[in-house]
Amino acid sequence: MSSDSASSAPAARSENRLAARMRRYARVSGVVAGEAARFAGRRLLGRGGVDSATHAAEIKAALGGLKGPLMKVAQMLATIPDALPADYAVELAQLQSNAPPMGRPFVRRRMAAELGRDWRRHFREFPLEPAAAASLGQVHRAVLADGRTVACKLQYPDIESAVEADLAQLRLVFAIYRRYDAAIDTARIYEEICARLREEIDYEREARHLRLYAEMLADEPEVHVPVPADPLCTRRLLTMSWLEGRPLLAFKTAPRELRNALALRMFRAWYIPFYRYGVIHGDPHLGNYTVREDFHLNLMDFGCVRIFEPSFVGAVIDLYWALVRGDRDLAVHAYETWGFSHLTDEVIDILNEWAAYLYGPLMEDRPRLIDESRSSHEGRRVAIRVHRRLREAGGVMPPREFVFMDRAAIGLGAVFLHLAAEVNWHRLFLELIDGFDLDALAARQRAALARHGLAPAA
Repeated sequence: MSSDSASSAPAARSENRLAARMRRYARVSGVVAGEAARFAGRRLLGRGGVDSATHAAEIKAALGGLKGPLMKVAQMLATIPDALPADYAVELAQLQSNAPPMGRPFVRRRMAAELGRDWRRHFREFPLEPAAAASLGQVHRAVLADGRTVACKLQYPDIESAVEADLAQLRLVFAIYRRYDAAIDTARIYEEICARLREEIDYEREARHLRLYAEMLADEPEVHVPVPADPLCTRRLLTMSWLEGRPLLAFKTAPRELRNALALRMFRAWYIPFYRYGVIHGDPHLGNYTVREDFHLNLMDFGCVRIFEPSFVGAVIDLYWALVRGDRDLAVHAYETWGFSHLTDEVIDILNEWAAYLYGPLMEDRPRLIDESRSSHEGRRVAIRVHRRLREAGGVMPPREFVFMDRAAIGLGAVFLHLAAEVNWHRLFLELIDGFDLDALAARQRAALARHGLAPAA
């Protein structure tokens, strides 16, 4: 290759990325702008009235034709409390990550680009058809040269361009929502989604997350995470052990003892890392865990992992004790530690109402359902009431750390409802926080993150 052609290669790649991004802008902005125009028109012609349920259904239909990051964002928004009005969240929750798989030529090109032209020497078997396809990449079930069965996750082409294009349009979506409903300032929610989604397309980072979780859950023999095959991992290719298992919902009618045991393993898999290391898996999607033949739990998909300041974890525990003891000053201290400001007595009362609902199962010393109304509707009713009261009180800006913390809590609650698990959540929680020490958590977190090349919370 000549020096001229070599020097022009980066420029060509940059131009290709720009072109891909502009194509994505055109597709996505057409959907967003069209829905925004219809929304504004209805408000004008309908004398201010908007049928949010109808509009939400139309947005779901429009977004259903756009795969990739925007689909991922839509699914995130559906499970983040107060990111969207309830009608919109219900509709977007029904979106499915069913992107069509990339063809054989793409697979060959991607594997050669990541591992070299002789990439097949690493494998005994490598089917060119994927075993699963999702919003950001597809997974191939392969067999390494040494006989190990692995999952090879290949990132779709031009994902970085698609992410930036879609995030730019998400800002417009939030601006529209802000004009519709000022109860929640979504600025920090937007910041958090941007940060996590950009991390999620870095498969080298996800491999580090896998190793971190293997360390944090080392004393949980009934929870398993994939093991990365380090020489075969790059920024756009993640090769890891294949974990066999059945979908969790296949156990909805299993004996109660087994359903309770699965719920216990789920709870510990999520909250041991949080209370002992300040880390949480931010994507409690039903497709991200399966059950093995021995009824152990497989935990997968570690792209969306949130690292918290130790003080954030301490405030979660402070708020629990504030509710138990009726200690209003301690509750205010917890909210201020999280970054809430301008806390009037009215806003504190409203926040305490939502907190009392979330912490409710942890405050009763008895086996019980996570939600004794036996559906998610009660939580939605509480959220709507809290949302209305916050709007009347002038609105709040929730800390960005809440986004995936609340998402995990709500997502796990839905799993426990599916299982109809009856567990003493109170004792389980107290066991996890027994002997909690903020300095010890900070030291443990620093050491673990350093071992795996990860930075503390920004």
